[in-house]
This record gives sequence, C-alpha cells and structure tokens, in this order.
Amino acid sequence: MPEPRPLVQVRDLKMYFPIYTGLFRRHTGNVKAVDGISFDIMEGETLGLVGESGCGKSTVGRALLRLYEVTGGSVTIDGEDVAHLAPEALRKKRPAMQMVFQDPQASLNPRMTLADIIGEPLNEHTNLTADQKLARIYELMDAVGLNRRFANRYPHEFSGGQRQRIGIARALALNPKFIVCDEPIAALDVSIQAQVVNLLEDLQDKLGLTYLFISHDLSMVRHIADRVAVMYLGQIAELSPRDALYDDPLHPYAQALLSAVPEPDPNAEATRSRIILKGDVPSPANPPQGCNFCTRCPKVFDRCRSEEPKLTEVRPGRFVACHLVTQEPTAGHQPAAPRHKSTNQQGVTP
Repeated sequence: MPEPRPLVQVRDLKMYFPIYTGLFRRHTGNVKAVDGISFDIMEGETLGLVGESGCGKSTVGRALLRLYEVTGGSVTIDGEDVAHLAPEALRKKRPAMQMVFQDPQASLNPRMTLADIIGEPLNEHTNLTADQKLARIYELMDAVGLNRRFANRYPHEFSGGQRQRIGIARALALNPKFIVCDEPIAALDVSIQAQVVNLLEDLQDKLGLTYLFISHDLSMVRHIADRVAVMYLGQIAELSPRDALYDDPLHPYAQALLSAVPEPDPNAEATRSRIILKGDVPSPANPPQGCNFCTRCPKVFDRCRSEEPKLTEVRPGRFVACHLVTQEPTAGHQPAAPRHKSTNQQGVTP
C-alpha cells in the first residue's frame, strides 16, 4: 500500500488586512488575521480547523483557495503553488479546489434554478453538450440526495439542508480533489447537521476527496476529522490526531476549548471541571508580545510574555506552540501530517 502524500502544503501563510485612517487613507497598521501558519493535509484526509470566532479559520480557508491574495507564504495544492499562480494558470487550477460555504442561502443565486446553479461550473470549465451537461447535473443531484424533479426549482423553494446539498453538488461538479468546508453545518438545524456530515463522509469514501473542515462544533469535528488544528488569534496553538487531542489536549487553550464541549451524560456533566478563561481576546491589529495567548492563559509565566512559541512536534504527529510543553524546534522542520491516518469513530479510515 503506497504511503499517503500531502495534497495540500501550507508554509508560513500570512493574511493581513490593511488599516487606513483619515481623509487621505493613511496606512496605520494591519489586522493580522492569519499570522504565519504551516501545516499539511494528506490526500484523502479530513483536517478539522477549530477555534473561537475571529481567530482566522474562515480566512485560512479562503486564502488556501486564493479567494484572497495572500500577504506572505505559500499554498501548494497537488504540486502547484496556488498563492503565486498567474491568472490564467489559476483559472485552470480552479476545478481541482472548491468550497462549500457557511450560509447555503447567501451562496446561491436566487434568480437561478437548481440546474443552472449546479451547471454553472460546467459552462465555465467544460465543453459538454447540452445533453451531457444535463446528464452530469442529474448525476450530481443523485449523489447528494436531491430529487431530479427539483431541477427547475429556485433556492427559496428548498429547505436549509437541501440548499446546502445544492452547494455541495456545485462544488463536486468539476471533480475536485480538495474541498474547503467553511462551517457547512452552522446555519442548519441540529436534526439536519448529521445528515450533511454523513453525506460529506460518504462522498469522501466514494470520490477520494480531501477536506479542510472548519467548524465551531467540536463534537461534530471529532466525528468527521482525522486530525484537528486549534487556532487562536491567527496562529495554530495545537495540531494533533483527533483522538489524541480530544483525550489529552496539551495546549492550555485547547484544554479550555474542549472543557466547554457539552457532555451528554448528566452525571459526567455535573462532575467535570470547566476552564473559564478570563479577559477578552486581544485585537489581531495589536496582538500581545510573545505568546498570543499569554493575556488569558491560566499557566502563563515570564517567558510567555517575551518570546513567541514555535509550533513544535513534541510527540509523534503532535505539534504544540506552548513554552510549557515544547522544546527547541528542529531547524526547517514543518508540521507535516502523520504517515498513517487515524481511524474515525466507527473504526473506518475515510
């Protein structure tokens, strides 16, 4: 069996948004939405990306697909540095990388029918005949569980879950290798969320897809992800295999984040302790000196306030940016994915 290869390689990715003030729009600083992160996503893997609102998760997803022009670093997808491709080369690369957006209603054109929405990528990137295009649209509708009779209906005629299925079908139209799922279940009812996640897993099994799954729902991330990256204020605090992170988080922020996950067992919920962070999240326009988390960390010490910790491999496949648990990083070493994927909750490797 061949070794899995990294489909996506991100190195020192930075995404800054300039701040302008005054009548003459004087540049006075930058919002550091993403501030030098590195990671790999292996082919066929799901990497979960979690963190508080405003930590830079969605910005990472959009930067990977070059919906934003990145400030610095590289994003290599299937051997090509997407961040620096010329416009025509980027257009040819688009079919291989797609996105499922958070709000299925806002991401669909209300004046286009379901068939037109799913068929739009085919119009732009293929030379299919009308009959071939219609056959492909029906094939995609079948794949995501939509009745073919709905082809001429408009987005407002569908439920939230059905609209998200339309968005997934559109993302699949050009047979992509990599899909960014930007909080695809956040706008859906709880009863529908599991259906959409199961659909994504089934499609991954059938088509060999690679996902970056961005979410606030830590319990759902544990269900779908192979590895999980925890972000705080534009940086990765911890990157670990899923079960290792949930069973034994190493970074103080990851510990606090996971302590807030609701426990379905009332007895366990009553006895467990929660970590309550004090203070507010610092502004990404003016992050603290040293560790970004030092202003809220319950375990902070002097070194944290003066020296920025580096994301370092402290155990096989586990990377942490914290002076409490890290050692000096090896020069040039990057947080690549593990050589073998972990299995999911059901014991099946996606």
